Amino acid sequence: MILIGTGSEVSLCVTAYEELKAEGINARVVSMPSWELFERQDHGYRTKVLPPSVTARVAVEQASTFGWAHYVGTTGAIIGMTTFGASAPLKVLQKEFGFTKEHVVEAARQQVKQAR
Repeated sequence: MILIGTGSEVSLCVTAYEELKAEGINARVVSMPSWELFERQDHGYRTKVLPPSVTARVAVEQASTFGWAHYVGTTGAIIGMTTFGASAPLKVLQKEFGFTKEHVVEAARQQVKQAR
């Protein structure tokens, strides 16, 4: 299973990874700060980082979900914003919109279950 994040979301992916690892779920975290730079890499590198055989994928992006389907595939999960205009303290918004370790772990578990 692959967790993909950018910027501050990478640390969220890492905390989720630690829990998944403790549960015996084989996972990896991919930091993808730039789609453009990733796409400039040769095919071999890209398939090593995101092996096509690993379909259990979760992308975490506190901005838009737009474009992440390219990296998680048609069955992957994307945890991201689908609305605009919410206002509250950051921690409140993160919990409200699912940017928590618990939500990422649950999405990952579902992906692993679906991929079997």
